[in-house]
Amino acid sequence: MSKSILFHPILFHLIRIFVILIIGQTLYFKYTGSEESVYIFTTLAMEPWGRIGLAVFETIAVTLLLFPKLVWLGALFAFNLMLGAILSHFVFLGIVVMGDGGLLFGLAVVVFLFSIYLLYYERNKIPYLKDVID
Repeated sequence: MSKSILFHPILFHLIRIFVILIIGQTLYFKYTGSEESVYIFTTLAMEPWGRIGLAVFETIAVTLLLFPKLVWLGALFAFNLMLGAILSHFVFLGIVVMGDGGLLFGLAVVVFLFSIYLLYYERNKIPYLKDVID
């Protein structure tokens, strides 16, 4: 794949929207206290404060991803949130949660990887890092 295709603005925006949709979709389940969310955060000994707290941080990530000048910050939030989710799956939850076939784990990995892409794409907008790059 050529660099021009990989770093095409349309691909960037599609990936950004995909990350927004994935994280945004999970917010409903966290805020409403769905059975699966309660199970996950009970297993992590973080129910309900962890579930609600992470939902707030995910809401911030989604909001930041909506603003072109702040995509890098939203991607940084998403990267860290998904790193925590992936580690939680490995250490406490397992890949499959309540018979989901690993869907939640897979979505966390996809958002994690897409966040890396967004951070790399926006690297020139990241304070301090842009000074090192230039």
